[in-house]
Amino acid sequence: MKQNDHNLVEDFNQYRSKMNEKLLSGDHKLIKRIFNLDHNAYQEGALDKKTKELLGLVASAVLRCDDCVKYHLEGAKDNQATKEEVMETLGIATLVGGTIVVPHLRRAYEYWEALENKQQ
Repeated sequence: MKQNDHNLVEDFNQYRSKMNEKLLSGDHKLIKRIFNLDHNAYQEGALDKKTKELLGLVASAVLRCDDCVKYHLEGAKDNQATKEEVMETLGIATLVGGTIVVPHLRRAYEYWEALENKQQ
C-alpha cells in the first residue's frame, strides 16, 4: 500500500470520527436524531446494505458531496461491492448529474483505489 493511500483514508476517517464525536457530545436532540435516522436508513431491509450504499453513492455524487462519496465508497467496500459495481454506479451518477460531477468522479476513483490498496 502506498503511504498516500493510507493517509487519504485514515485522515478522512480520523477527522470524521473526531468531529462526529464533538457534534454528538452536546445536547442537540435534532442532530442526534438525524444521525440516528441516517444510520438506520442504511441497515438491512427490503434492500440489502450494499445496494443502499450504492444508492447513497449516486445521490452523494450527484449532490457533489465529496465527504459523502467517501463515506458511501467505504460502506460499499465494507459490503463487498466490486470495483465494477462501483464504477457502474458512478457512471449512473455522472449521467444523472452531468459533467459537473466529473471532478467528483475523479476523486471518487482515487479514494476507491486508496481503499483497495489499504486492504493489500
